[in-house]
Amino acid sequence: MVIEWRPNRNSSLSLHQQIVNWMKQQITSGEWPVATKLPSQRSLADSFGVNRSTIITALDELIADGLLETKVGSGTFVSNNTWNVLAASKQPDWRKYVRNGLHEPNIQTIQDINFHEADTAMIRLGTGELSPSLLPVKKIEQTLQSTAFDAYSLGYSEPKGDKRLRQSISDHLKEKGVTVSPGSLMIVSGGLQALQLIAVGLLPKGSLILHESPSYLNSVHPFQSAGMHLAGLSKHGRETIPNQIKRINRKRKASLLYTVPTFNNPTNATWTKEERLDLLSICKKEQIPIIEDDVYSDLWLETEPPPPLKSFDADGLVLHIGSMSKTLSPGLRIGWIAGPMPVIERLADIKMQMDYGSSALSQHLVATWLSQGHYSKHLDWLRRELLARRDFTLALLNRYFEGIAKWQTPQGGFYIWLELGKPIVNPTLFKLAIKEHLLINPGYIYEPNNHTHLRLSYSYASEEQLAYGIQTLSKIIRRLI
Repeated sequence: MVIEWRPNRNSSLSLHQQIVNWMKQQITSGEWPVATKLPSQRSLADSFGVNRSTIITALDELIADGLLETKVGSGTFVSNNTWNVLAASKQPDWRKYVRNGLHEPNIQTIQDINFHEADTAMIRLGTGELSPSLLPVKKIEQTLQSTAFDAYSLGYSEPKGDKRLRQSISDHLKEKGVTVSPGSLMIVSGGLQALQLIAVGLLPKGSLILHESPSYLNSVHPFQSAGMHLAGLSKHGRETIPNQIKRINRKRKASLLYTVPTFNNPTNATWTKEERLDLLSICKKEQIPIIEDDVYSDLWLETEPPPPLKSFDADGLVLHIGSMSKTLSPGLRIGWIAGPMPVIERLADIKMQMDYGSSALSQHLVATWLSQGHYSKHLDWLRRELLARRDFTLALLNRYFEGIAKWQTPQGGFYIWLELGKPIVNPTLFKLAIKEHLLINPGYIYEPNNHTHLRLSYSYASEEQLAYGIQTLSKIIRRLI
């Protein structure tokens, strides 16, 4: 339970009375249904910014009123007697509805990350997005001011998305060796929506999805929530990925393979051209379509990576996902899927049922940026900025993490996959970092049993924050080992 409200210290009401009144409101409004478990007294005190004695006084009053009850060894709950006390009608058991929902919840650590990212006091060492200082705000403002809009620019777009934008993306992909017509492209609201559309639009319940492990797929649930199963493939074991695919597919037919072959999230590994061709070959033989998540490939720093899998695809095997969220602005919510036309038409129909299309204004803006060359100029500048940030971060790691961790030099993207010498990456480390106002992405959110890795990012925190954050994190880790 996340509590964002705090009592007003300038109010004429005492702190404990404000807390009592607020909790009563949460209960009577139905926001805290019957059987809701309250956080511990210490957690409540921290959330409200008061002494624990103030919390105890408030809870005692609510217990005396019959609104809360304490169960020995379990905690404090909204009482089953609440609605006999406050109303004659019976309250719906919303907790049952929440438990029975189809979409799986995030694990607590991911929920905590999402919550604390809104806290400006946090140093976000794991955030996978560009710093506000790297967003081209002024140039976007200039583009909007100089763009002529009509009614169509502010209305719903066609199912596949704005045709001018799809043509611009087709031209952009051609520069990477990917030939795809505008008719075989659709616009989506970011890469995650692309995965959600594929999950509900192409696959039956019970499907098996193969993926590299560790994987971004373990930190989101588009396939699991649709009743599907994941099977991880390791690039670092004795068995090659093609052999793993053959072995798994013999036991149970796989429906799709998901991969981030360029600047992987979270490991930042990049597949060689030969590895890409081998993957295409085995997937063609085993008849397993591929989802290529290619949202980071524009972020190479010194040397261009191998061409996308889609550039080698002569058989319509690859669904190619791209996005502007990592390179231009996450708030624009513009991405795309490229694939066989029947697939695109199916997914476009589902998207119209979901949200009637991505923002027409954002589509108009991105089409202008691509067609007028603003995007390529922005990328040139952004790569230089990210390169400087990467080198600065590596220097900090060499200074503070020598002897306790290993890492590779990233060639692009946002991330450094930090490998610690001991398995101490757990919720305890995460919470200790939070207390020091550090927000980290532990390895176990990408691979459930991974307690040796952290995903660090050099794209969001400022140099000053990186310097303080990495030094402080190293002190925490050294205490634990």
